[in-house]
Amino acid sequence: MKKYLSFFRIRFLMGVQYRAAALAGVVTQFVWGGMEILIFKAFYEANAEAFPMTFQATTSYIWLQQAFLAFFMAWMMESEIFDSIVNGNIAYELCRPVRIYSMWFARSVANRLSKGVLRCFPILIFAAFLPAPYGMAAPESISSFLWFLLTMVLGLLVTVSFCMLIYVLTFFTISPQGLRIFFVSMVEFFAGSVIPLPFFPDKIRTIMELLPFAAMQNVPLRIYSGDLAGTYLIKPIVLQVIWLILLTVFGYFLCRYAEKRVSLQGG
Repeated sequence: MKKYLSFFRIRFLMGVQYRAAALAGVVTQFVWGGMEILIFKAFYEANAEAFPMTFQATTSYIWLQQAFLAFFMAWMMESEIFDSIVNGNIAYELCRPVRIYSMWFARSVANRLSKGVLRCFPILIFAAFLPAPYGMAAPESISSFLWFLLTMVLGLLVTVSFCMLIYVLTFFTISPQGLRIFFVSMVEFFAGSVIPLPFFPDKIRTIMELLPFAAMQNVPLRIYSGDLAGTYLIKPIVLQVIWLILLTVFGYFLCRYAEKRVSLQGG
């Protein structure tokens, strides 16, 4: 376990050094978040009663989404891992006395945490001081905030577990580009990145909430914004745990299978 914690620490310290990149990302997310809020504002002004969430809840959802973008966006994967598989440098990783899956998992979590830590605080502070309903509202209670923190950790781990599957599947392809485009598009749509899941029709939303994508950002952001509360918390949190276990176990054994059959330079 110590060696994987070392990989986590090294990757985290490396990630927090890129402050200029984080600043550029913060500015981009300010602008993008503001654009989204103004677009939703136009729809709410047309017919606010047609939407399942209040406009204040929607703005809180959007600002949290931007603040913790690095936690849940599937496109924020490490190019180094893909490159090592494609160009054959994975051979050096296989020579190490470590499990490839565990090492990559620790690195991925640290990479997302380092980016999230640098970016989240400026966005959260800025959104907190914006006038209502354009700013981010406080959580309804301390308990809902604690549930938000718990589900955010689970959502982060589910996202990393899903991205690990994409890394491992690259062993069986010539290029990872097709896999990345396909799976990233699925996550963007089904996780609520483009449109929050409550805005979908009930029958479609019921199905989408059972998928692993809904166990990513959908649950914590809806808990904070007040859309999920009370007994309605049980099902999504249980699904988060189930998908985390299934994705991690399946990814681990698929990685072990790929390691035994990897071929480098025809050898």
